[in-house]
Amino acid sequence: MIRIVLPTDFSKNAWHAIKYAIFLFEQSPCTFIIIHAHQVSPSGLISGINKEHDTRLHEITAKESERKLNKIVNHLNKINKVAEHKFKGVLVADSLLNAIGREVIDKDADYIIMGTQGASGLGEIFMGSNAVSVIRNINFCPVIAVPNSYDFNPFNEILFATNFKHLYQRVELQPLLDLAKLRKARINVIHINEEEELNEEQLQLKKLLHNLLGKKDCVFEEFDYHPNIALKINDLTEKKNAGLIAMINSQHSFFKGLTHEPVVKKVAFKTKIPFLVLPEVE
Repeated sequence: MIRIVLPTDFSKNAWHAIKYAIFLFEQSPCTFIIIHAHQVSPSGLISGINKEHDTRLHEITAKESERKLNKIVNHLNKINKVAEHKFKGVLVADSLLNAIGREVIDKDADYIIMGTQGASGLGEIFMGSNAVSVIRNINFCPVIAVPNSYDFNPFNEILFATNFKHLYQRVELQPLLDLAKLRKARINVIHINEEEELNEEQLQLKKLLHNLLGKKDCVFEEFDYHPNIALKINDLTEKKNAGLIAMINSQHSFFKGLTHEPVVKKVAFKTKIPFLVLPEVE
């Protein structure tokens, strides 16, 4: 049974991600854990009146959140056509990160799938602050960020972007392999040259990756140097009509720079397809 954590703030983006998760795992037994974290900020004045006010506000917020969460779960159970899909609502009075982290650990979740806040008013970025924060801090579970404009279409190719500077391990690649098998998709390893040629260490790591991914349903492609790797990846996702792009959140990968300020506000990383972030196994 696959266990998937689905954070929701009751927005259209969050609902879109829930529908995507059901689409992605439509052929697999799954438990979808729909989690909402609500937190009432303290007033800052330590008086009996303010404490009572905070308590009442917390109760009102909790009841309204519970009503909305139950509405989502009841609706999913009503429209669900897959007998092996189970839906569970979880309401947590805590921060988003704490709530997701605990739920992932307690339920031994296989994936976190969440919507993004969409592009900014200038159309600069793909991932909103919540998605970036989860990717930065929940480094023990794969995260799939779903653009709010993505249409659910069958796909047969997954892009895996890497620079061959990481000591790959089977366990960290397993979520990618599982998705490829589930969707009967080929893994296309894309490498954008940052140097004239690979050094000996990179060649060995490339060979290791090839062995771990297998040779049957995997292909490697090299691309010429580009000063903005994020832009190049965006371009490739559109040209190749892939259904998912994946990266390892490694200390040695160019991905690290994409999730740190101010880069995430400046780099036009706005892929139109879902983005799988695989945690590094140290």
